[in-house]
Amino acid sequence: MFDVLVIGAGPGGYVAAIRAAQLGLQVACVDAWCDENKQPSPGGTCLNVGCIPSKALIESSELYHKAQHEFTMHGIHFEQVKVDLHKMLARKDQVVRELTQGVSALFAANKIKFFHGHASFLQQHQVKVTSINGNSSELLEAKNIIIATGSTPSPLASVPFDHQHIVDSTGALAFTEVPKRLGIIGAGVIALELGSVWQRLGAEVTLYKTRPGLLPEADESIAKEATKYFQQQGLQFKTGVNIKEVKVIDGECDLRFEMNNQEQLDRHDKIIVAIGRRPNTENLFKNDIGVQLDAKGFIQVDEFCQTQVNTIFAIGDVVRGPMLAHKAEEEGVMVAERIAGEHALAVLKTVPAVIYTDPEIAWVGQTEQQLKQANIPYRVGSFPFNANGRARAINNTKGLIKILAHEHTDRILGVHMIGPQVSELIAQAKIAMDFQASSEDLCLTMFAHPTLSEAFHEAAFSVQGRAIHAVQKKAR
Repeated sequence: MFDVLVIGAGPGGYVAAIRAAQLGLQVACVDAWCDENKQPSPGGTCLNVGCIPSKALIESSELYHKAQHEFTMHGIHFEQVKVDLHKMLARKDQVVRELTQGVSALFAANKIKFFHGHASFLQQHQVKVTSINGNSSELLEAKNIIIATGSTPSPLASVPFDHQHIVDSTGALAFTEVPKRLGIIGAGVIALELGSVWQRLGAEVTLYKTRPGLLPEADESIAKEATKYFQQQGLQFKTGVNIKEVKVIDGECDLRFEMNNQEQLDRHDKIIVAIGRRPNTENLFKNDIGVQLDAKGFIQVDEFCQTQVNTIFAIGDVVRGPMLAHKAEEEGVMVAERIAGEHALAVLKTVPAVIYTDPEIAWVGQTEQQLKQANIPYRVGSFPFNANGRARAINNTKGLIKILAHEHTDRILGVHMIGPQVSELIAQAKIAMDFQASSEDLCLTMFAHPTLSEAFHEAAFSVQGRAIHAVQKKAR
């Protein structure tokens, strides 16, 4: 019998397994991901078909765009710029392969027993692992079990996948040629990132959204800035639509939808359905062992990710909260340490969010609309990147940083960014908030020059009414 059995080797699962092994526990991990050769490929959605491959393609497409439109101003000229999509995808696959192999190496180094197959509960301490081909199975027993099975793309009943013309986010990472006309049903984080990739590579991209406006989870002012930039880049948005159906005729996708009380038809070469993700808990519980799921399939847990069965835990995409790899990792560490008898917690009030578009978008904490709804008094400070020296030097001045601080205590309540490399800058805000810093604390902190992070410093000065490199109506 193992001390800990982890079901799933994504960011939450493999981190939980490694941390438990570091604490001296006997650990096993079950995972069903396969590479193109049907060999184990630990790392979950994130490493295999999510965070990592998408960011690899984002980087490649951005370089192509810069070579076309920006290098000449640096005095760098090309006779001709071409896309070798096959090589671009091969690089993406190589990045994935190196990282998944790295997880396997970490398992071996930490003496974690790995099982390749599908897991399902038989009893509270007993799990059946069925081989990938379904020809064999074995029983595993553990004192504690951590469920980290992740999530899968949500389907749209009216637009079933054919995985050739109509694909999910996984299929959208493997187009063998750039589609001339690309339709994306959905306009969330995944849809925006994928749309940006293929638009930069030459596709005409239209995103369809059932509700008005973009990014309702983001601060309204940041969402408006983002919409402006996306439209300038050529992304087209149709909001408030009701998708009727998609028919594939002679290799083309006829998308029928209703907008403004009129039925319309758009034709695309490919359709991506990116309307969100659902927890991967189907077929996990063959028997009722006491673990409760809600109507959407999420496993019910307490603040420490413990289920109604005190020896079974669940983390990551299968439980409440944002479906983010870093959130799953923190929960995995917390659960492993609590199983080992240590006191640990995961701070979920300040989970940073990032969208890897151009410009990048990131935030942590409360939005201005949330503060208004809760009647919390606050002050706002902001600073544009077009007044930042480093942003000027790298020719990327789009966007701003915005800080929300409590009107009376000056504690930072939320930080919202859109601009260059804000995926890296948001960590500064996360650290500040976790240490309960005030905007004045940031003002008293020395930032290196010239850096993009100085925009964060100046935003804090702006909260105090005394930004140095921007004109403010009121100064103190």
